[in-house]
Amino acid sequence: MLLDGHSLAYRAFFALPAENFTTAVGQPTNAIYGFTSMLANTVRDEAPTHLAVAFDVSRKTWRSERFPEYKATRSATPDAFRGQVELIGELLDAMAVRRFAVDGFEADDVIATLATRAAADGYEVLIVTGDRDNFQLVTDDVTVLYPTKGVSELTRFTPDKIEEKYGLRPAQYPDFAALRGDPSDNLPGIPGVGEKTATKWITQFGSLDELLTRAEEVKGKAGQNLRDNLENVRLNRELTEMVRDVELPAGPADLERAAFDRDAVTVLLDSLEFRNQNLRERLFAMDPSGSEEEREAPAPGVEVEGRVLATGELSDWLASHGDGPLGLATKDAWALGTGSVHAVALATAAGPAAWFDPAELDEADDRAFAAWAADGKRTKVVHGVKQLQRVFADHGWRLAGADTDTALAAYLVQPGRRSFALEGLSLEFLGRELAPATPDDGQLAFGVEDAAEADALMQQARTVLDLGTALTERLREVGALELLRDIELPTSELLARMERAGIAADRAALGALEQRFAAAVQESVSAAHTSVGHEFNLGSPKQLQEVLFGELNLPKTKKTKTGFTTDADALAWLAGQTEHDLPVLMLRHREQSRLRTTVEGLIKTIAADGRIHTTFSQTVAATGRLSSTEPNLQNVPVRTEEGRAIRGTFVVGEGYESLLTADYSQIELRVMAHLSEDEGLLEAFSSGEDLHDTVASQVFGVPREQVDPEMRRKTKAMSYGLAYGLSAFGLSQQLSVSPEEARALMDTYFERFGGVRDFLQRAVQEATGVGYTETLLGRRRYLPDLTSSNRQRREMAERMALNAPIQGTAADIVKIAMLKVDAALNAEGLSSRLLLQVHDEIVLELAPGEREPVEALVRREMSGAVALRAPLDVSVGVGDTWESAAH
Repeated sequence: MLLDGHSLAYRAFFALPAENFTTAVGQPTNAIYGFTSMLANTVRDEAPTHLAVAFDVSRKTWRSERFPEYKATRSATPDAFRGQVELIGELLDAMAVRRFAVDGFEADDVIATLATRAAADGYEVLIVTGDRDNFQLVTDDVTVLYPTKGVSELTRFTPDKIEEKYGLRPAQYPDFAALRGDPSDNLPGIPGVGEKTATKWITQFGSLDELLTRAEEVKGKAGQNLRDNLENVRLNRELTEMVRDVELPAGPADLERAAFDRDAVTVLLDSLEFRNQNLRERLFAMDPSGSEEEREAPAPGVEVEGRVLATGELSDWLASHGDGPLGLATKDAWALGTGSVHAVALATAAGPAAWFDPAELDEADDRAFAAWAADGKRTKVVHGVKQLQRVFADHGWRLAGADTDTALAAYLVQPGRRSFALEGLSLEFLGRELAPATPDDGQLAFGVEDAAEADALMQQARTVLDLGTALTERLREVGALELLRDIELPTSELLARMERAGIAADRAALGALEQRFAAAVQESVSAAHTSVGHEFNLGSPKQLQEVLFGELNLPKTKKTKTGFTTDADALAWLAGQTEHDLPVLMLRHREQSRLRTTVEGLIKTIAADGRIHTTFSQTVAATGRLSSTEPNLQNVPVRTEEGRAIRGTFVVGEGYESLLTADYSQIELRVMAHLSEDEGLLEAFSSGEDLHDTVASQVFGVPREQVDPEMRRKTKAMSYGLAYGLSAFGLSQQLSVSPEEARALMDTYFERFGGVRDFLQRAVQEATGVGYTETLLGRRRYLPDLTSSNRQRREMAERMALNAPIQGTAADIVKIAMLKVDAALNAEGLSSRLLLQVHDEIVLELAPGEREPVEALVRREMSGAVALRAPLDVSVGVGDTWESAAH
């Protein structure tokens, strides 16, 4: 077995997010983990007697000397990938796996040489690579294993498979590739000639040489393009051919698998912080000197004694197994925010599992399952409890007793993670491979069609159960188990009800707004055309660059790969540097276009009940804040006239009296005052006067009545900027002053509020020491870049270390407040309900006659959510629309 080390490590790097695989000292390990896991699995499955890995040395090879533009368009190696190949090499050395890297040649040439020699010596050869050029090596004795999904799924390319896919023999592949070209290697193709045409020509003429000799016989535009590019095709063919006689220090017979240096492997795995016991077991199963028990590598999944339940069997199964913790997995179908369950799988820790179709349940079984699902004392472990709450409710079931949600648990363990898909978590925390929870198109499957799918769903249920155990232990280690069970899980249940309720929308008013913004967009387009004297595409960065910096010769902005940037910051800078009105018109056009898109999106998401059902997510923002999608209600501007107009289209629904909005006044600053214990800031809050006037009077050393609007503006920007980790440069940009003036303002601020300065310094120092920040309630945010050698990444991590404890604590407080308000509504028997949580604001729908008790309840529960040294202050408003309820 021969592996292309660089190709596979690079695929692993992009298959597993770097932020989820980083050591305490900031070393990314995702490529190492993915490569190592793939190597262990492939060796287990194929059991090769001889093994080697080939690596590239650099981009300078005989190909780049022959064609300097070879691979020249490839982007720079990501910083997070650097160093990982070297560590893979160290691990291979400890595992006694031979590795090759030869100056002037690529890994492909090394593999081609070894494969050719090995086949001649009578070996069966497997090549594991993500480079299709290796298909030319395929024979009856040489098979290519090509990754088709990350590095976990490998497709076997034999001569028959290549002929099936390309209609060609393997030996014809270089001819085919020469005609097709390869953008990734910067090898030019022939205009208008794709893979089908290339295959047709090779099939028709037998070979590339024959095609080029008889190029005049090829008719039409494609034929002319071929003749115009003959030299390119010949060069492509030369560069695509692999070298099969590279001088190497060892041959096939020297690659026999040998005993590991087990201590060295263990030390390396420990230093890489690979705690996954399953990965270690799979690696040591590769060791030929290991015991027979060790060499029995664990299977990708886990054994479940599962069966499909027939009608009438579910009651008995639950009676036998339903008292202990059960893993629960479903296949659902969604439409306009509502869904239905098409398959349910249950799994026990001991092995027995079951699958059933809800549509096939008889009345007794349905009652039995509904009773089990609603019983809070019967423990369930699930993945995505909020979605389950919604689809169960649509089916008439209530879900209680969800002890662990593996997605939320993983989020608390790794809040910076991009994806919380079950298959990724299973691989990382259990070392267990799973089929994807959903098809590649992202749509949920409609039902389970065969036994294999039923088995897969039962495997998922068992994996959810085992994953819950592993993550619960991790949460105990970091002190976040209460955060999951007391805040995140109850919040998820509440959000499910809020999503089902939705908020009523005035479709006619939204339609009128859409027309208004569309007219404004067209006006800005016409004005922009008039300002430059001709028409151009305002949505084309290239055309805009030509107009701004070519025709108008405006000051150059930041240089990018495609020219000079024309983003919003650049346009705002240009507006201040020149009297020409085009930058201002462009900013207006983009804002109006964004508003129009927002309104169009809202109209599309109005459901049949006349309400908009947004989806809330708890796992997107690393600070703990909630986010909103489909539609994203956080996109609705808060302080502009247009934003207020949009909010005016969200109305009270039928059967209710009005909407109530409530939020905290200056919550981030109150949290900062509490955490810093700064006496001056605490006194400013307790004075009862306007906070920003009071703080400005201290910063500028004037009586409060002499604070002018500019002083107040600067101080307010400073106070909030510190809570968001703003730098002196960022403050200078915000206030349109020089960095020196901004720094002087910060110094003066810190002279008056030394406790704030000390707290911010302490926050960075402590986070650097332990690798994470923590909120009042113990929510962690891991910041490995605090020790990065890259200054830009390190400074960004430092700003996050300032921001995360404040923003995270504020997010926790809002969740606690929501839970307290909801619990009080239920306890007092009120019919009013929570609908939205956006930008720290909550929106309730008031039942007739309940305004006064609900307003009192909201003020009481929100102000008492937590006890801060700077007491929480709540603002409340009531009205017929979201906007008229503003306060």
